[in-house]
Amino acid sequence: KFLIKKMPTFDITSEFNSQEIVNAVDQAFREIVNRYDFRNTGTSIEFNEKTITLKSSTEERLKAAEQVLKEKFVKRNVSIKFLSDIKLEKTPSEVKHFYNLKSGITQEESKEIISLIKKVNKKAQCAYQNQSIRVSAKKRDDLQEIIQLLKDSDIDTPINFGNFRD
Repeated sequence: KFLIKKMPTFDITSEFNSQEIVNAVDQAFREIVNRYDFRNTGTSIEFNEKTITLKSSTEERLKAAEQVLKEKFVKRNVSIKFLSDIKLEKTPSEVKHFYNLKSGITQEESKEIISLIKKVNKKAQCAYQNQSIRVSAKKRDDLQEIIQLLKDSDIDTPINFGNFRD
């Protein structure tokens, strides 16, 4: 019988925690409702499934509401990179900004991440599958080095690390 030694691995994914998003939007909503500078501006925020909608009577108040939302994301340790803006709608009476919550790693993003990993550790093996990347290496230390490299890099994609196996 042959003994097959498995290499340490981990997965790189891009998934957001829905509950944390709900909490961040809820906190932003409460702050907007209670702040004096938002009174009588018709400013509101809504979240459904993968879309966040901000509404206000002026562009200035809309930008302020976006700032509040982003601050709440940061406080809840949710990357603001998950917010990708779809469109800005202007009518004479109100301004709307739609954000899409993106998840999953695209083929192009995976190529960028994998090439970054290969620059540092040529022996690491990477496989892109189901919008995630599996990374394996001979030593656990190599994987920890790769994780630190990716945390320090300025990739546009929000990433999570999980499924670490020795």
